Amino acid sequence: MRVAILRRTPQVSFSMDVYADGLISGLKAVRPTWEIVEFAPASYPADKKNSVWLVGLWKYYERYWRYPRMIEKQNADIFHIIDHSDGHLARWLKRKAQPKIVTCHDLINLFQPENIYSRTPLPFVSMAAWKFAIRGMEKADRIISVSAHTAKDVVNNLKIVKENITVVPDAIESIFRILPKTVVEPFRQQNGVSPETLCLLNVGSNHPRKNVFTILKVMKALKEQGLPVYFWKTGADFTPEQKIFIQTHDLQNFVAYLGKPDKEKLVQIYNAADVLIAPSLYEGFGMTILEAMACGTPVITSNVTSLPEVAGNAAILVEPLDVQAMVKAVCCLLEDSIYRQSLIEAGLARVKPFTWENTAEQIATVYETMLKER
Repeated sequence: MRVAILRRTPQVSFSMDVYADGLISGLKAVRPTWEIVEFAPASYPADKKNSVWLVGLWKYYERYWRYPRMIEKQNADIFHIIDHSDGHLARWLKRKAQPKIVTCHDLINLFQPENIYSRTPLPFVSMAAWKFAIRGMEKADRIISVSAHTAKDVVNNLKIVKENITVVPDAIESIFRILPKTVVEPFRQQNGVSPETLCLLNVGSNHPRKNVFTILKVMKALKEQGLPVYFWKTGADFTPEQKIFIQTHDLQNFVAYLGKPDKEKLVQIYNAADVLIAPSLYEGFGMTILEAMACGTPVITSNVTSLPEVAGNAAILVEPLDVQAMVKAVCCLLEDSIYRQSLIEAGLARVKPFTWENTAEQIATVYETMLKER
């Protein structure tokens, strides 16, 4: 079988690169005789220097015209579009008899349009293009959703029936694991965290939906109680407003930004932290929850959208805007070592099935079923 994986422009979306790489490696492991071919839009030439507007126009041309026309000419038994933001490709492939599949990770921009409006010079054009793309999923033969919650959003907001959706969860890489204390303890010391301190961690972007401001309010409340706590942020830096909050409430000695680490460093950070705190307002899946669990780090997360589905019974679930509930959860982990250890063990058990081989096996079965139905 020849499977065409249609992926995003390289290095445009870290999470989509992880998904594509993980799926491809998994498919090669579970179906070694298959031919897996990859296609992606071209990156803007690094040696060309033009205005933001010209670069933007070139990217639209590449993504919505040249690349789709090139894909239309390819031959494969299955076409798998791995990002809903490229759902418009299903329109171009509709004349082909071969099955067309789109993975939908979330529809966040429908519910929180500021995700687009706040980071593009042409927000209304960008939103129109995104909506055009996701509505292209209606032309696909099958939707793979990374969570039941995202599948529900698809049914409620697009002309797609639930019978045409298969839920296949994301997975994490085997690099996320428990490290020896001889590696972890020096890292904590180098970053100013004593053995007695409970270190909170948040990983990822700093979009409003990530709710980082609430974590800072939790830190303020814990500091006022005189508790030994510290907060690490990785991924996107604190916003100017958040930095003002940190200074205003004298949190400079209790908070640190650790930059954008590579995977090896991120594994160290997960291991060195005592708690992952992820009070997102909306997630299509929740990868950082599983990464933390695999590293033996307890999790406090939101009780909304896909997060309870991913966390199962292996995390503390709270209302995402309830500061006192989060303070109580942190205090519980600080004071009750037996409960904390039980969460660690539950997390390690929870994360075991989330491998790329398992994800690829489920997706390969979808491919095979669709071909049999032709």
